[in-house]
Amino acid sequence: MSGALTFIVGGARSGKSTHAEQLAARGARVLYAATAEGRDEEMRRRIAAHRAARPGHWDTLEEPLDLAGALRPIHHRYNTVLIDCLTLWVSNLLLDLQPRVADEDRSEERILLETSKLLAVVKASHADWIVVSNEVGLGVVPPSPLGRAFRDALGRVNQLVAAAASEVYLMVAGLPLPVRKAQ
Repeated sequence: MSGALTFIVGGARSGKSTHAEQLAARGARVLYAATAEGRDEEMRRRIAAHRAARPGHWDTLEEPLDLAGALRPIHHRYNTVLIDCLTLWVSNLLLDLQPRVADEDRSEERILLETSKLLAVVKASHADWIVVSNEVGLGVVPPSPLGRAFRDALGRVNQLVAAAASEVYLMVAGLPLPVRKAQ
């Protein structure tokens, strides 16, 4: 994959993380960038299980908000960087912006700016990048304004990342369906 961006998108429990980790296992020096926050006991258990399941020789960066800023000074140490996942990152950003930015369009604009910063780090890197996200545009319309703002922002973030990726996989029932394969 040398210097490539692979984007893995799919529904909840579709096998995204498993597939991403299988791809990352090919790398000699792997950085796992996790975006989850342990805001409740159930999520803390999930995070602990993910940590325990990762190979011991992989490094972990836990960053819920400033992915570009956290990755910029260290990505060069690795030949593979796995970000899991954009879904939680966008959710974290949206919740962080809500008290300060009342207009959902402005929140989305800020999230897209953060995504552009992240993609600039990816583009400047010689590492292989594997990025995981949920596809949220195939379900029902969320009933709340915040839910709709999240769905819209994540959909646009997914579009930006997919456009920059050399490979894109849609995960369905544990199967990686190639949407775009590297030439």
